[in-house]
Amino acid sequence: MPVDDMDRAVRFYGETLGLSVTSRSEVWSEIDAGGLMIGLNAREGTARHADGGAVVSFQPDGGIDEEVDRLTSAGVEFTGGISDHDWGRIAPFKDSEGNDLQFYAPPA
Repeated sequence: MPVDDMDRAVRFYGETLGLSVTSRSEVWSEIDAGGLMIGLNAREGTARHADGGAVVSFQPDGGIDEEVDRLTSAGVEFTGGISDHDWGRIAPFKDSEGNDLQFYAPPA
């Protein structure tokens, strides 16, 4: 995931999302998201943000509602609220660097 500010991004993934930071430097950091390794890559002089592209989906241990409440109180903005679909529920949000993330829960 491209990042503009490594310190801010590591705080977001480590402290706000509660994931494990396994490696940290100014140009590359690694986050363990329950066995999925997320690489944070410092942008090289660009701050180009574009919608679209890859989306990292997390399936929270608890319910989506609880995680949305927890992150909202930590200052995270959810871009579309929680939506229900035949294939499950999602709650899209952005990380501290503008990358697309979402919570996902399969249908009951």
